[in-house]
Amino acid sequence: MEAVVLDIDGTLLESDATDDALYFRAVRQVLGNVKLRTSWGMYTQFTASGILTEILCDNAINVTPQTIAAVRECFVASVGNYISVRGPFTEVPGARAFVEALRNSAVHRVAYATGGWYGAAKLKLSTATFPVEGVPLSTSDDHSQRQGIMLHALQQLDGPFESVTEEGNRERATGNSFLFPFLGSHQAPPQGAMVLDGVTVPLQYLRSFPVKS
Repeated sequence: MEAVVLDIDGTLLESDATDDALYFRAVRQVLGNVKLRTSWGMYTQFTASGILTEILCDNAINVTPQTIAAVRECFVASVGNYISVRGPFTEVPGARAFVEALRNSAVHRVAYATGGWYGAAKLKLSTATFPVEGVPLSTSDDHSQRQGIMLHALQQLDGPFESVTEEGNRERATGNSFLFPFLGSHQAPPQGAMVLDGVTVPLQYLRSFPVKS
């Protein structure tokens, strides 16, 4: 069996720019005119919760579950309002058929893994008529770091797998894997994992990890 884990914004849906704008608008609606870094690349976490934590720290605001929940709820509501006015986000050509083919395949298991929040992700997928029932959805609600999000997606797929293919928007990440971060040469892999093609891979999920572009 092969596991295929798909990001959403910019991979399945043409939603990157709008998602970014709605996110930062929600941050300022809840927190006020806080200081933001000049680009996404200036943040280190690349998830909704992770970036918000960095914004709070940059502005000397306490990081609390209540604050994160307030921004999340504002953002999800903004996505819902956007869709109600503008309609569903546009599918990346062929993406829906690709997901359906994977879901119906006898040799593949498919999951979604996004750095966004669950409520917004499910809303974007469902209104764009992507399959959501029976396809695991791992998000920033599950973990603040992308490696944790990826691992949560794989846990829901019940491996092990012969291979894991991950497809996502690499513009916001470094290295040749979107969700598995590179380990520095001075670092040893965690117990129960190994480094293949520069990425940390838990042994219980797979026997090989061909990184596909």
